[in-house]
Amino acid sequence: MTDKIPVFDGHNDVLLRLLNAGSAKAETSGSAKAETLFIEGRAGGHIDLPRAREGGFAGGMFAMFPPPVKNVDLDASMKAKSYDMPLPPELDRSDALSSTLAMASILFRLERAGALSVCRSAGEIRDAMARGSLAAVFHIEGVEAIDTDLVLLDVLHAAGLRSLGIVWSRPNAFGHGVPFRFPASPDTGPGLTEAGKALVRACNRLKILIDLSHLNEKGFRDVAAISDAPLVATHSNVHAICEHARNLTAWQLGAIRESRGMVGLNFATGFLRPDGRMDANTDLDIMVRHVDAMLEALGEDGVGLGSDFDGALIPSVIGDVAGLPRLLQAFAARGYGRELIEKIAWRNWLSVLERTIG
Repeated sequence: MTDKIPVFDGHNDVLLRLLNAGSAKAETSGSAKAETLFIEGRAGGHIDLPRAREGGFAGGMFAMFPPPVKNVDLDASMKAKSYDMPLPPELDRSDALSSTLAMASILFRLERAGALSVCRSAGEIRDAMARGSLAAVFHIEGVEAIDTDLVLLDVLHAAGLRSLGIVWSRPNAFGHGVPFRFPASPDTGPGLTEAGKALVRACNRLKILIDLSHLNEKGFRDVAAISDAPLVATHSNVHAICEHARNLTAWQLGAIRESRGMVGLNFATGFLRPDGRMDANTDLDIMVRHVDAMLEALGEDGVGLGSDFDGALIPSVIGDVAGLPRLLQAFAARGYGRELIEKIAWRNWLSVLERTIG
């Protein structure tokens, strides 16, 4: 019953993977381009066009995450019984601007090559899905590239930006994120700065979705107090099941429900497992347990998927984007009807985006 259900996904990091892979290839051969890697497919990673077709992946939020200058191996560090990882320092704006624009360039080159469609409204997403084109929403995860006067925000919005996460876990000029800490509460530090509050208001005015994933508790409260849009966490899980600082507590889930917002299930095993460990040997049952809890807290209209493909260690039973039907089949085995599975797989995302970006 799930073989023809498409998936619209709340979060992936394929653009960063393509940036890194394309740069590495360019250094060695000078011939490979990021769009070729995506269109033709390659070993490794989670998303490319052939595997997306195989798995029914219809599109999602394509994140531009400006990486730390010094690489941090989060997966390796998240295998102890408990951990409290020091976060990278604030990222210099010039570094963030360079990587963000490079990933935006890859996104638009993929569109010109016919691999996807950059969508600026829910209607454009529906149109892309109807004609079988991957529907990509321009998303930034961590806004270090944006100046506090918000000049670049207008430029990026004109280019297609429709969703942003104010922080990735490190602090920036706009707010503070949660550390990779387990077990821990998301109440880990101060909230939004005045620039961050101005950014929320500007996003409301421009109809840019604000992603609460990675934001700490006080920052979440600030967004909830200021924003007139649905509250959305594109890739987060349930703190009552996995007590990681990245996950959402009962009051946060309640605030999201009250706003008619939603949460996308994060496939990263360290945010799924009750022991907080990054371990690919994680079964589908724990993913369904999180969705059960989300449905209870948020209702049937408040739950979606936010895989974190190409950005995290995911269960080997899924493997990559081609394995998405196995998760939908697990929902069916739990007793979810087709209408509910379609809501989780894509309809809820289209609904909240229609009410947020138009």
